[in-house]
Amino acid sequence: MEDSSSRQPLCRSNCLARSPSKRKGGKARATAAGERIYAIGDIHGRYDLLRDLLRRIEQHSRGLPEPEALHVVLLGDVIDRGPNSAEVLDFLWDWSENTTGQIMLMGNHEEMLLRVLDGELRLLRPWMHVGGKETVESFGLEEFHRRDNPEKFIAALREAIPSKIVEWLRKWPLCAQSGDYYFCHAGVRPKVPLNRQKRNDLMWIRDEFLNYEGDHGAVVVHGHSISPGVDIRSNRVGIDTGAYQTGVLTALYVEDEARDTVATDPDQPSEPENEAADTEGQLAGSLFGSQPLLGRNT
Repeated sequence: MEDSSSRQPLCRSNCLARSPSKRKGGKARATAAGERIYAIGDIHGRYDLLRDLLRRIEQHSRGLPEPEALHVVLLGDVIDRGPNSAEVLDFLWDWSENTTGQIMLMGNHEEMLLRVLDGELRLLRPWMHVGGKETVESFGLEEFHRRDNPEKFIAALREAIPSKIVEWLRKWPLCAQSGDYYFCHAGVRPKVPLNRQKRNDLMWIRDEFLNYEGDHGAVVVHGHSISPGVDIRSNRVGIDTGAYQTGVLTALYVEDEARDTVATDPDQPSEPENEAADTEGQLAGSLFGSQPLLGRNT
């Protein structure tokens, strides 16, 4: 029987961590001892749903014994498609500046934005067609058209997005791991050790990963590929429920061997317990009230 002390704590080292040992005797998968984790699927510019889901996560966690450590892991693709990418980024930056415990993972849409900002002109039009249009509009710019000067457009985009946000995005890791759970945006390359996964696969892989039924060395928790509900398999859990279209943003809760889901409901949006603490500019710092899910920085 595997000792819980050997479970690997949550890792933010861009997938350089040692893979966890294989489970023996059919024992259920588990996080590292003492860790409570909420992994959030693709937000895609739905600031309203992010606020709603975080309130629901708070309520869920308050109903459980206090954990030794709590992490909120965002699985990437927080921008594009939905209408409020600028607000999402501003909120998450402020949240990360004022609290600890959250981990934002790089998604393929964040990568596209950064590559455009770095001057990859050929990506401009393709990015517009997969949600970049909504992102630039959220920053006060008009959509890029074929007739527009790409260099001038990128220069305007660089002016519109605060440099602190851009530099912060560049630091987002590709993966995180806790015990038998491995978190990334898109998935992993089958039969390749977790500590040897390539950046492109972690952000872009689809069919080769989704169709593989073998063991990956850990249960992979991912977004990127939309499913009508949480897609639970023996080797992976997909939690991209198409929030920008469906109004359903989903989080996976894992703690030791326990597992559950928390999700928004488009027919019954949650209401803040404290209106004053839920106003713009204050939500990030006071969301979790007197019993915060995430410890405040000192």
